Amino acid sequence: MNRASFWRLFCFLFLLCASGSAQEPNTAGQKPMALTLKQAETTAIKNNPQITIGKLRALVAVEQVRESRSALLPEVSINLTGVASQPGGRITAGGLNNPLVYPRAAGGVAFSQLITDFGRTTSLVSSSRYHAQAEEENSAATRAQILLAVDRSFYGALETQALVRVAEETVKDRRLLSDKISALAKAKLKSDLDASFAAVDLSRAELLLLEAKNNYESSLAQLSAVLGYADLQNFALSEEPLETRSPPPDVTPLIQQAMQQRPEVHALQLEQQSAEKMRQAEHDLWRPSVSALGVVGEAPVRDDHIPNWYGAAGVNVNIPVFNGWLNKARAKSSDLEAEASRQKLIDLRNNLARDVRIAWEDSNRDYARLAVTSELRKQASLALDLAQSRYNLGLSSIVEFSQAELQKTEADITDTDAVYQFHQSQRVLEYVLGSLQ
Repeated sequence: MNRASFWRLFCFLFLLCASGSAQEPNTAGQKPMALTLKQAETTAIKNNPQITIGKLRALVAVEQVRESRSALLPEVSINLTGVASQPGGRITAGGLNNPLVYPRAAGGVAFSQLITDFGRTTSLVSSSRYHAQAEEENSAATRAQILLAVDRSFYGALETQALVRVAEETVKDRRLLSDKISALAKAKLKSDLDASFAAVDLSRAELLLLEAKNNYESSLAQLSAVLGYADLQNFALSEEPLETRSPPPDVTPLIQQAMQQRPEVHALQLEQQSAEKMRQAEHDLWRPSVSALGVVGEAPVRDDHIPNWYGAAGVNVNIPVFNGWLNKARAKSSDLEAEASRQKLIDLRNNLARDVRIAWEDSNRDYARLAVTSELRKQASLALDLAQSRYNLGLSSIVEFSQAELQKTEADITDTDAVYQFHQSQRVLEYVLGSLQ
């Protein structure tokens, strides 16, 4: 291969690699997007599909109310008919009647109006209204669930971010110590065993950092998904001052508050009322219905036996007699549905009381952990300083110093976890009380 061919091949491979690398996504190079908790909640409300689905279902329920109410309004239709037939012909098969069939072309208007069905249609309209109101409450419940998911994901991401900082500080400190002991070992001032222990501690810290970074990326992926993004977003989370307040001393008022505020309870109450109205409507199937009917029209093209216009009005009374026990089955089914709705409401209240107690207990536990883990971190720092001093003076072995380092790292992780777990438990308590909106 001559020199010119070599350079042409080199340029071709260079351009190929450059184009391939340009097509690969580089999320690490993206500019971080600043994000506060309030901004995250606003973004989720705007983008999350579950909230949109809840709103659409509420709109569907509103249209179902109009659908039920349409039975109370007049029904008007325009009919255009053209018939070509043998003059004087009759329909002689297919029915009990025997009408004359004349050639004609005619147009007319027909209308019908329900006068009364003794409350069945109004019960159906009321059932639809209660169902529409229940869907509004379900939409509010979905919004609260998404906000809770956003808050927990946001605090989880903040926690993993803080744990990354802890891991980075640990790696930094242990690398300095490992380098120092390695230098002393080379100078025959420390043993090779000390250098090996220091290298092992450094490797543990590096593994901790790798796991912390992986957890942070996973938490960002979860946060991106709940905010309505299909791809991983590079967020720069803004940590605002967090208020630390103790939970209420008594759980009983909290349970009563949850029963009054949770949208799920309101939704099931409305669904129960909807089922009761439907039950009344299904029992009213046996009642007669009275309707007014009317037609008017003109036949410009007609047989000589047909007048040029027509008109009629009347009243129809429909009295149900027998339809194969269909009405009885529908009434029984509605009774069972109404009872099922009542039992669902009872079950929800029982579960809600349980959830409030659990959330309250968790919040109390996490609040008590704050003081304990803070003191643990303080004492672990003092123990590490003492162990380091003893090791530097030659009064203890590297094993004691390594154990103190491990305890300090565990104390830092535990204290960081306690802080963010408490704020997550506070959000959970607000959610079960119906205060997260």
